[in-house]
Amino acid sequence: MITTDDLRFFLSLSTAGSLAQAARSLDVTPPAVTQRLNALEKRLGVRLVNRSARGIALTDEGRLLAMRAGQISHDLTVLADELAGRRGVVAGHLRVVAPLGFGQRYIAPLVADFRARSENVTASLTLSDGPPRLASDNWDVMVHIGKLRDSTLVAHPLAPNRRMLCASPAYLKRRGTPAMPEDLRNHDCIALRENDEDVTLWRFRRARGAAVGVRIAPVLSCNAGATALEWALGGHGIVARSEWDVATHVRAGALVPLLAGWSLPDANVVALVKSRQELSARTAGFLTALRAAFVAPPWRGGAS
Repeated sequence: MITTDDLRFFLSLSTAGSLAQAARSLDVTPPAVTQRLNALEKRLGVRLVNRSARGIALTDEGRLLAMRAGQISHDLTVLADELAGRRGVVAGHLRVVAPLGFGQRYIAPLVADFRARSENVTASLTLSDGPPRLASDNWDVMVHIGKLRDSTLVAHPLAPNRRMLCASPAYLKRRGTPAMPEDLRNHDCIALRENDEDVTLWRFRRARGAAVGVRIAPVLSCNAGATALEWALGGHGIVARSEWDVATHVRAGALVPLLAGWSLPDANVVALVKSRQELSARTAGFLTALRAAFVAPPWRGGAS
């Protein structure tokens, strides 16, 4: 016989690289994990995990159990949500994913505030500068900035967000100010590597529709937006960055917007969910909180 506790245990084990890592995630000792795994394998009569000096690997039977355990765990969560919803209770675990810098500044406070107002809710926030795992089941709401690559997801618009070309006054004094997109080929440019985009091709458009693509040769590149911004503030080059990240620096005079009359593609902020079907009460409630927070975008003078 197998229990829901067994399923939760094996799900944690299946995502770990070693028994020691599984023990840390479960907050128990490695011998306790080994003992429980041995007991589970004995009850089921199959080997679930192969152990080696390099770590652990699931057997075919282990992969089957992990897959079914994930399905059952998901179904139980959905059932609990439906029952709680019928009682009008906002409950369960809310899983939010967001970009690192934006998430730290704007989403983390909202998650904490939402949990504080919903005593039956727990919440986790995953922040990353890397491309999001859109197909994963490990999230309820994903805050996304820019072009959406997975059309099967449902997008809820949150806020407008332009992309801006900027440089520090010190850089412009030293190197001059570009007048046309083509001038960027003779300037020090900073590239931000994210979302598998072609980061060396900057696309501009005039208000009346003329489009120009400029292939830059970056002198600096990074996969972290905060680092690219610091380089620009330090006078190391020209950066294309989201309005939410540079607007305060522009207002303070630390960065100067460039190429008036030309615009980069917008990178608007949206909240993604995975289904058009009825959302859990906690997910719907958090979406409402997100929309309210960005009615007046903070980077355009709204409340922070």
